[in-house]
Amino acid sequence: MADALSVVPAFVLRNLADKLYEKRKNAALEVENVVKSLASNADHDKIAAIINLLTHEFTYSPQANHRKGGLIGLAAATVGLSTDAAQHLEQIVPPVLNSFSDQDSRVRYYACEALYNIAKVVRGDFIIFFNQIFDALCKLSADSDANVQSAAHLLDRLVKDIVTESDQFSIEEFIPLLRERMNVLNPYVRQFLVGWITVLDSVPDIDMLGFLPDFLDGLFNMLSDSSHEIRQQADSALSEFLQEIKSSPSVDYGRMAEILVQRAASPDEFTRLTAVTWINEFVKLGGEQLVPYYADILGAILPCISDKEEKIRVIARETNEELRAIRAHPSDDFNVGSILSIAKRQLSSEWEATKIEALHWISTLLNRYRAEVLTSLRDIFETLLNPLSDPSDEVVLLVLEVHACIAKDPQHFRQLVVFLVHHFRNDNSLLEKRGALIIRRLCVHLDAERVYREFSTILEGESDLNFASVMVQALNLILLTSSELSELRDLLKKSLVNPAGKDLFVSLYASWCHSPMAIISLCLLAQTYQHASAVIQSLGEEDINVKFLVQLDKLIRLLETPIFAYLRLQLLEPGRYMWLLKTLYGLLMLLPQQSAAFKILRTRLKTVPSYSFSSDHLKRTPSGNPYQIFQQISGGSHITDDGDANENEKNLHNGIKFNLRLQQFEQMQHQHRLHAKAQSQIRSSVAPPSSSSSSSSSKEVRRLEEATSNPPPEINRPPSRTSRRGPGQLQL
Repeated sequence: MADALSVVPAFVLRNLADKLYEKRKNAALEVENVVKSLASNADHDKIAAIINLLTHEFTYSPQANHRKGGLIGLAAATVGLSTDAAQHLEQIVPPVLNSFSDQDSRVRYYACEALYNIAKVVRGDFIIFFNQIFDALCKLSADSDANVQSAAHLLDRLVKDIVTESDQFSIEEFIPLLRERMNVLNPYVRQFLVGWITVLDSVPDIDMLGFLPDFLDGLFNMLSDSSHEIRQQADSALSEFLQEIKSSPSVDYGRMAEILVQRAASPDEFTRLTAVTWINEFVKLGGEQLVPYYADILGAILPCISDKEEKIRVIARETNEELRAIRAHPSDDFNVGSILSIAKRQLSSEWEATKIEALHWISTLLNRYRAEVLTSLRDIFETLLNPLSDPSDEVVLLVLEVHACIAKDPQHFRQLVVFLVHHFRNDNSLLEKRGALIIRRLCVHLDAERVYREFSTILEGESDLNFASVMVQALNLILLTSSELSELRDLLKKSLVNPAGKDLFVSLYASWCHSPMAIISLCLLAQTYQHASAVIQSLGEEDINVKFLVQLDKLIRLLETPIFAYLRLQLLEPGRYMWLLKTLYGLLMLLPQQSAAFKILRTRLKTVPSYSFSSDHLKRTPSGNPYQIFQQISGGSHITDDGDANENEKNLHNGIKFNLRLQQFEQMQHQHRLHAKAQSQIRSSVAPPSSSSSSSSSKEVRRLEEATSNPPPEINRPPSRTSRRGPGQLQL
């Protein structure tokens, strides 16, 4: 301290702390001259003493003017040192940097001015303090005082110039600081950071691309800034980096892919668009490097396929196709289970397009990695059943394709049908709205006969008799009306002459017993008219209820459709098809006379000709009354509707033991009656007692008449492709 006082006049030190800037400036010039003189004599000890004096007595002083004088004095000393300043920087720079956080804005301003002058002198030697200077400038860029900000900007430009021309700058030491500052939200700081990233990236000797993963997330974060200028600067920097990636032979795609996946889910539209664009380029460029990240990338892309912004949707779809086109082997870190898990999760998306693409992925995985997918089947099988009730037809059709692909294996086929029956049982609306579509498409993708046989086997032992009856009625209606099942109907028509048809008839019969009308329909389809008549005759009082009559009404209307054209043509030969006539008259006798179905069937029976058009001769009934046909053919009982009279008398046709079938039907109906009585007793035990049994009976009669004379619109019309019900919807 004494050495400094001996070489620096007292008036200089006094003026250095003056409140007037001019006096401080003149005093600084005196300090510069003193230091210059000492430097020329290589008296660095006294120079160090002067710097120490300026630091402790001035820059650390509680008086603002002293601090200002100390800063201008340190800058003057550096100028005086000139080329020898480097060896004193350890003393000069720290107190100046410390002044950047001074409470007095004027002190902060003079600190910027002082460091600017110091930097101009030492240039490259200045780099050793770069991180501290950068950190200080980062804070000053957001200073509350406009003059300080302006001074900081001037200093910033000078520091950038020094860094770009220096060969001593260490990017490795700088990146951790940059990564830490990238999370700052202040717009001025963000502009400062983007500016530095752009400058450093422009320096050929600095590999900013290699460190891009360290600050990429921060740049993406700036894309959602409220300032248009900041968003534009960040986007410009990102675009430049993306171009560099395209031309670079070595890029760390993996770390950046993790960042992009997160940003693709950003609530900000511009951020999502940029992230998806980057992912798209990465998928094209990354190759094998991205294999371990395919699942994460897919998880980011699938939701974007349903984005509200069209540009994002287009790029997401393109990226999705690029991903699906890549054929990786499980041994190459390609995790089939992870991708399957992503697709499974997206099946619960609220967006149709995303669910559709998720199903496409499951289908693709099944085709390419079937063994690996089937090992994870337990985790996804039930999830795959939920989309069956989706409002989108395309989703339902696709999930059925996936199920059909899985069900190629016998064990998975039965599992599928068991699960379907379970879901139909628990969700009546699924059976009503989607049942027909589900069953029809399964019959297309899998063998229709196999599907129906499996359903029949499961329903035969169904404990819920009410559900079994409804399910069988649904299957029966689909069988009678769907174009996809025409071959199955043709096979059933040959039940009496074809072993395959007989086996199918017997297989379906077991479960069709749950519904009298389904059995009668099956017999009419299989042309086992005598057995159909026997079934009708076996019906008891309890069997003919509202539900039965509604089903009968549907059957009568179906008889007028092209599917049963063969049956109507057989009425041209009443002598040969006596049991057909008896069956139809039996149905007629069950219908209330005022119902529309009664009138339809009676009108049809009136058209039965009084002549029997056989191959050899014509027979005529005594009159044109069709009710007298039975009288005419009673004498010729050797001619039957089912072919060979001898086999008919034995009650056997092609091995079908109809007497046993009838017993099977009666036993099943007996179970249904007992079940109905039990349910009735339960309801009566909790319901208030009725006023009289007669009023109850009269109400039931009226219900029967209303159900058949005033059927709902769906029943009044024959099945049509123009029906107002949605595709695959059943009206049970």
